[in-house]
Amino acid sequence: MTAVRKVGVVGAGTMGQSICEMLAANGLDVYMAEQNEERLAHALNMIELSLDKQMERWAVTAAEKKLVLSRIHPKSSLNELQSCELVIETITEDLDSKLAIFKELDAVCLPDVILASNTSTLSLTELASVTSNPDRVIGMHFVYPVNRADLVEIVRGLKTSDDVFERTKRFVETTIHKKGVMVFESPGFVTTRLICLFINEALHVLEEGVASAEDIDSAMRIGYAFQHGPFEMADRFGLDAVLAALERMFREYGELKYRPSFILKKMVRGGQLGVKSGSGFFEYDKDGGRI
Repeated sequence: MTAVRKVGVVGAGTMGQSICEMLAANGLDVYMAEQNEERLAHALNMIELSLDKQMERWAVTAAEKKLVLSRIHPKSSLNELQSCELVIETITEDLDSKLAIFKELDAVCLPDVILASNTSTLSLTELASVTSNPDRVIGMHFVYPVNRADLVEIVRGLKTSDDVFERTKRFVETTIHKKGVMVFESPGFVTTRLICLFINEALHVLEEGVASAEDIDSAMRIGYAFQHGPFEMADRFGLDAVLAALERMFREYGELKYRPSFILKKMVRGGQLGVKSGSGFFEYDKDGGRI
């Protein structure tokens, strides 16, 4: 099997943008698929903004920025991912939408193309069940921000073949230079399950009036060398995404510790979703910087 050079990414939300930028920075040709031109234009704009910020920090040069952008090809149809050797699905955590995507990808892509999902809580076995080759479906769960988090959870569904697992692990470790950890399918895998419980417990501490959101974040950031505290983390993941993950794990495991805090529910209902809406536990500018 030759090395992967062309990767399709389905979905150009925050996570999709982050994955596309990281793949292009690793020298790969990236086909970024999204339903409409407007969303594609917005995604490219956000990737350019991210590269500009890195230029300000001297992390990339103008020439490198140009090169990364030249490797990202916006596509508005999944049919245009035919020539990709690997496709990563990164749309919102909605089972029916993901099933529809996998069914379509299965019809479009050649049988030996790996179909990966960035899902954090859904069953890979279920996603694979709508394809004619369930052995080629695997989970590649990236941690946000993708260019700074050097970890990928490689999740095996019930029918994922050893060959597909080995090829995926090789891609993760030698092509995009991240650490791949193997996880067996279970709701939340390792990272989502632990980090959502951490955020949920922080919410209970806040509810009880033990400390302010700012002080709880400072305690974990400074005391335990976390890059962000639990509340800024939740803001950056998207409060709606955290709520969806907790609700799914609560449903699947039936344990009270996964029951989402009422503060989280109230904020999501009020449209305070964190960075993407400009306000969550903290306020953010349009580039995602804390105000």
